[in-house]
Amino acid sequence: MDALLAAMLAAGVASGVHCVGMCGGIATAFDIGRVIPIREKIVWMNRIAFNLGRISTYSAAGAAAGSLGAAAYASGVLPLQQTLQIAVSAMLVVVGLYLAGAGRVLARVEALGLPLWRRLQPLAARLLPARTLPRAYAAGLAWGWLPCAMVYAALAAATFSGGAARGALAMAAFGLGTLPFLLAAGWLAARMRPWRVAVGGAVLGFGTYGLAQAGGVGEAIGRGLLCL
Repeated sequence: MDALLAAMLAAGVASGVHCVGMCGGIATAFDIGRVIPIREKIVWMNRIAFNLGRISTYSAAGAAAGSLGAAAYASGVLPLQQTLQIAVSAMLVVVGLYLAGAGRVLARVEALGLPLWRRLQPLAARLLPARTLPRAYAAGLAWGWLPCAMVYAALAAATFSGGAARGALAMAAFGLGTLPFLLAAGWLAARMRPWRVAVGGAVLGFGTYGLAQAGGVGEAIGRGLLCL
């Protein structure tokens, strides 16, 4: 696994703590009636289908973001490797601050997605409870557009991935990182909260270190912009 996908997967794992709070209630809706053994199997299949739909939405958004970023690379204005490094490191800083509770102002970023979500929310609500695999997958596709600062930070990094395919893979890796948390949302909701600050601090440290190692990025970008 290359550095970008590893970083996105790690960011997804860290963001999973936040995702339990955002989407945990939706995920645990699949637990209704799980006391019957055969029903338990169906519940897990539907839960997986829901999350695959959510990750599919992330991947589609990542492909669009990667395409936009590729245009800047094609123009030769932005240095690819250095810009990617600073984008991924900044993403980790954002995730760390948000999880540690020191970046509440970042919640305002989520307002950017509200106009689209207002249109999709009625459809997303009608798809629940999802009792079939196609309906569960469709519900995941819709709920994947739920405004989330963690997802937006990951998308910002995916923009500098180098192209549509890489952007899609980057967001898929991010989504897979959140998967274990949402599959076990009911259990984690009660047990992971005390670790929120510790996890956020660790991610913030990784992001800060990455930014420190990217010294000269600003100078390199300046040279590109000035065609020097």
